[in-house]
Amino acid sequence: MIVLKTARELELIRKACIISAQALQVAGEAVKPGVTTYEIDRIAYEFIKKQGAEPNFLHLYGFPATACISINDEVIHGIPSKKRVVREGDIVSIDLGAKVDGYNGDNAATFAAGQISPEAKRLCDTTEESLYKGIEAAVAGGRLGDIGSAVQTYCEERGYGVVREYTGHGVGAKLHEDPSVPNFGTPGRGVRLLPGMVIAIEPMINAGDKAIRQMPDGWTVKTRDGSLSAHFEHTVAITANGPVILTRA
Repeated sequence: MIVLKTARELELIRKACIISAQALQVAGEAVKPGVTTYEIDRIAYEFIKKQGAEPNFLHLYGFPATACISINDEVIHGIPSKKRVVREGDIVSIDLGAKVDGYNGDNAATFAAGQISPEAKRLCDTTEESLYKGIEAAVAGGRLGDIGSAVQTYCEERGYGVVREYTGHGVGAKLHEDPSVPNFGTPGRGVRLLPGMVIAIEPMINAGDKAIRQMPDGWTVKTRDGSLSAHFEHTVAITANGPVILTRA
């Protein structure tokens, strides 16, 4: 069931989203060669707690950390570890959120560790731009398929694989609400977009094929062909005056 948010609920979600965006920014600034993913996660955790909020990924469905931190060919759900060291040239995807006053925020971005390859930069730039293409299509009166089609078309025209198995989602009192928001689709198809809807749009794009594989830890997802993957996400409100990005620091 899709829950349309009141003006008051939108303000509460916005508060959680701002903290989420600031936490992502702080975590991203920590991405440097030599840092462990555990340390990045600790920085994010401490920042969220200092804002009087809770890290909403921590223990969700049993996930053991504040942030999903995925490197290079890892698509999503990488588990932070004291043994995982970021190296020069890595691309590091960080996905995290905060909950405050009963409402959630959610966002993600892929960060460069030092100097990255032109291939990696192009992938990251394309994935981020596809996010904004999807947001531009998130117009009241439109359809979910408009969003997915905008992301898919932009990425596939540039030779990238669009992950099918994982999607965006509604955001509110629960971190994951209806509707599912795929990064692929057909214009004019799917759920009607209405004012009061709040959705997370989050392209997960592979430099090679779209196929993925689940790792033995039960969380980490990698590209099947070993190609790089990037991930960007904003929480967005659908309004009568156009889409509003809530996760802006």
